[in-house]
Amino acid sequence: MKDTLKPGITYQHVYTVPDDKTVPSLYPEASEFQEMPEVFATGFLVGFLEWACIKSIEPHLDWPAEMTVGTHIDVSHEAATPPGLTITAQVKLVEVDGKRLVFEVEAHDGVDTISRGRHQRHIINRAAFAARVKQKGLSIP
Repeated sequence: MKDTLKPGITYQHVYTVPDDKTVPSLYPEASEFQEMPEVFATGFLVGFLEWACIKSIEPHLDWPAEMTVGTHIDVSHEAATPPGLTITAQVKLVEVDGKRLVFEVEAHDGVDTISRGRHQRHIINRAAFAARVKQKGLSIP
């Protein structure tokens, strides 16, 4: 972690929602999801917010040897967003406690605020993390 990793870092991330990021695409094998509206899925929203947080701090880490993993998410999903709309996330690093990072996050779809809340990430050494996961019988390239 570089000494530039400090609270106050902000980042804006923009993404246009494609058809394959809707609720029916979340788990195609789940018949329940197949019957739901074709709007931006909460699961993909969470990933989008994580992506924005990762992008915000990547220049402040020894990437890719050092990276972060999500450890907690507490966000709302306040409005439906159909495919084709462009969403914007605003994230701010508000706390650095050792390797624990806390972000305030908010997203808008050009019409409505679609999400707001907090997200925590933890800085990891990629090689050490991969070794621990491998002990569980999984493989990380």
